[in-house]
Amino acid sequence: MEPGFRSYVVFLMAFFLALCIPRTGEAFHAGGAGECRECHEDEKGALRGSDAGSVCLRCHQAPMGTRRPIGHYSASNGHDLGAGMPPSQMTPGGDFGYLKKSYSWKESGSTQDSPGERHGHNIVALDYGYQADSRHSTTPGGTYPSSALSCISCHDPHGNIATSAYRLLGGIGYTTRSAPGMPFTVAAPVAVAPRDYNRSEAVTDTRVAYGRGMSEWCSNCHMNGCTGAYGHPVCNGAQCTNEIISNYNAYVKSGDINGKGDASYTALVPFEEGTDDRMVLEQHAKNNGTYTMGPGFGSNVMCLTCHRAHASAWDHLARWNMASEFIVQNSVYPGNNNGSPARNAQGRTEAETQKAYYDRPVTRFAGSQRGLCNKCHIRD
Repeated sequence: MEPGFRSYVVFLMAFFLALCIPRTGEAFHAGGAGECRECHEDEKGALRGSDAGSVCLRCHQAPMGTRRPIGHYSASNGHDLGAGMPPSQMTPGGDFGYLKKSYSWKESGSTQDSPGERHGHNIVALDYGYQADSRHSTTPGGTYPSSALSCISCHDPHGNIATSAYRLLGGIGYTTRSAPGMPFTVAAPVAVAPRDYNRSEAVTDTRVAYGRGMSEWCSNCHMNGCTGAYGHPVCNGAQCTNEIISNYNAYVKSGDINGKGDASYTALVPFEEGTDDRMVLEQHAKNNGTYTMGPGFGSNVMCLTCHRAHASAWDHLARWNMASEFIVQNSVYPGNNNGSPARNAQGRTEAETQKAYYDRPVTRFAGSQRGLCNKCHIRD
């Protein structure tokens, strides 16, 4: 075989092999050769799982301890989540594995609890043990049926290529067979994430540059989306006041309000920048600490300022423990194994608490650190 012809054959083999290897993220969902069979049994569309959520987790669930910076893992294997073992994924959206982590503790003589289903969006993926929300038959503030909630309720599995939507989020008119009468009426938000985003934040934060429209998009299912939880204003129209901007930029931790605006950002309290210019957002989406500017004119609070999109270690998908006065006390993360008050540890070990904050060293906070509502509303 001539050398030139041999090289051509090798090239062809590599090319066709690449078409058949499942890829991660949006590129995979673009519909290349062989991809349909990763999710469907045949050309008639039969799923390779009991339900849509189960099909998604065939690729998007990871064994405990496995994490890839750019792998679209959204859940840790629930069978690996023993006592004291937190889920592994540290994506901006969180780890659905927290839906399988329930906690209880004694406080003032009575038993308190933090059940798993309270920690996130209760996706249905029966093959992997994920059940519909037992408390709400429909979305809080909306009418989307909990029994129909799955990964594809939010993410278009076929790519939404026309709009290049952030995280394949469904746009106007998007609907699913499980909830056919509920098409989305609001467009997908504008945001850009850094390439490596499933990572520890022990050294630097992972900054998703949120532009516009996140809370508006959430209102596709949560119809009070722009009112926000507990009446807190969100959405594009709820722009940060000068006072909020000043507070955010000055607040470092409890007792320290000497921060500077160009170094004030924290991924525990993100915000929208008020722009749909993707070129600008791409310059701000960093994970190496090179862009840490806080909010400015036109910035606004959104649902994801306080909550994660998938799940978290805390009730109501919160980014920090809102049910406790202290995030840190006596210069340690609260844990049921280090003598912390039960009302602060809330059944978690110290290691679980630190993992919930994406491995941040406790020194990033004050020795007695109160909740991060203070990042915008300084009252501690």
